[in-house]
Amino acid sequence: MNAAVDPDPSPPEAPAVVLGAGYAGLAVAQGIRRRSRQRIPVVLVDRNPVHVLRTQLYEVGKLAATGEDTDPWVVPLAETLEGSAVEFRQGSVEQVDLAQRSVTLDSGTVRFRALVIGLGNVAAYYGVPGAAANTHQVYRLSGAKKFAGELREVERASGTLSGERRPRIVIVGGGSTGTELAAEIATTDWRPIAGAGARPPEVVLVTGALPFLAGFPSSVVDRARRALVRAGVTIVAGWNVARVDPGRVTLEDGTVLACAAAVWCAGLEAPPPVRALPVPHGRAGRVAVEPTLEVPGHPGTFVVGDAAEVRDPRTGALVPSTAQAALAEARVAARNLVARWNGAPLAPFVYQERGVVVALGLGQAAGALRKVPIWGSPAAVLKRIVQRDYAHAVERGEPPTLI
Repeated sequence: MNAAVDPDPSPPEAPAVVLGAGYAGLAVAQGIRRRSRQRIPVVLVDRNPVHVLRTQLYEVGKLAATGEDTDPWVVPLAETLEGSAVEFRQGSVEQVDLAQRSVTLDSGTVRFRALVIGLGNVAAYYGVPGAAANTHQVYRLSGAKKFAGELREVERASGTLSGERRPRIVIVGGGSTGTELAAEIATTDWRPIAGAGARPPEVVLVTGALPFLAGFPSSVVDRARRALVRAGVTIVAGWNVARVDPGRVTLEDGTVLACAAAVWCAGLEAPPPVRALPVPHGRAGRVAVEPTLEVPGHPGTFVVGDAAEVRDPRTGALVPSTAQAALAEARVAARNLVARWNGAPLAPFVYQERGVVVALGLGQAAGALRKVPIWGSPAAVLKRIVQRDYAHAVERGEPPTLI
């Protein structure tokens, strides 16, 4: 196990390195430059040359049915970083050495004086046989594009099916991703690719042993459930998935769900480079950070977003792993990194949620803004406006926000 690092063992010219250009990583990189008035050199590392709007990747129906490009899902980093003096380096993170203050990429090595880890998460399969090999996932751009292509082929083939048979899509996981994906597929107009006789997919949402939309306000849960039922989604609750075979999902009670495709939305965990760090970890391999978002015993190293386990210092409750929370953490991490760099005091992170909105397909959504319920088309319009404003802010290099 690495020992706690010296306050600054790296060369004075070493930069602040930010790993991951997701919601938290991109925001913290730009925040460091603004707060330091461009005095702190920043290197932003990501395996892709684009910032992915991950909160919109559930919109696979739109891509599958219309064949649209994925431009609405991405923002080129060259555009958003132009004029910011943040240096971008493309590469996949293989190892982080906190003692030597170096990051090994598939494209070389980067030394750092300060570090922010915002590498996001990956799908967690919990040892379920066949789950990784036989399901799709929409947590990453590549996975969403692949599943959209599969949906397109499934619907094209549906016009040749005889009788009343409809292609079945099984979605595993009753959180926000699974819910939004189920509603999206169930309410998509498939006629552009399958003709007037298109057979819309039968959508089955397996929520497992956990409550549907666990952690969301009861008003959101109730309206989301009713919206899914109206859209024709079948909700299967109470049993987790026991195994997944090609074209078949088996539940713990022995129920077998034959399907044209299955999607895994049942959970997330920290990626391997984060799980391998010799530091305190919390649930799903996330780094258990201090209230300042620093890694215990490693001053100047911060973890934000889905890679971090953050507790509210007032209540001890876990901060949710959402894009909204990630952006809030990024603002504090940027401020604290600049303070650490300059020998100034650090501040604790205190999270205040503004609200939540769950998309429910075809211009519908449900949510709560500062505990005030909002639903139907107004909620859907609000969600779209927030997503649009976020993308525009990123493109302009301005501080983004999300509810």
